Amino acid sequence: MTGEALQDTYAPNGTCFGCGPRNELGLRVKSVAKGDEVVATWRASKHHEAFEGALSGGIAGTLLDCHSNWTAAYHLMRRAGGPMPPCTVTAEYAVKLLRPTPTSGPIELVARPVEVSDDRAIIEAELRAGGRVCATARGTFVAVKPGHPAYHRW
Repeated sequence: MTGEALQDTYAPNGTCFGCGPRNELGLRVKSVAKGDEVVATWRASKHHEAFEGALSGGIAGTLLDCHSNWTAAYHLMRRAGGPMPPCTVTAEYAVKLLRPTPTSGPIELVARPVEVSDDRAIIEAELRAGGRVCATARGTFVAVKPGHPAYHRW
């Protein structure tokens, strides 16, 4: 990787609310591979808040979901030795909201694989802000096959 976002490299026309570069109203997460981890830095706007100065839990969940999904796709591609990541979808994920996420500064996402097989990956992720872990997630992400609506979405 050159430090360019996975979304920009592999899905420049993606329209996903959380991570699609072409979704002007979306969150536009930019996930970058750094060794085995995938990282991102994101900034909230006032309309992302649940209450003054605190990120909405739904937005936190979306950030963790999309970032983890790209972590899975990247690691599935690495395992297969392919030139493109497979299209992956969220099979399940759980988010733990540990404390309010401050919106006054950068929000950092860090994800890493726990287990990677031929067609799925289990990913653990953290959302950090203000020097603290504010939320965590663990999910299973699956590569889809022809006939699935998400197949070839990028």
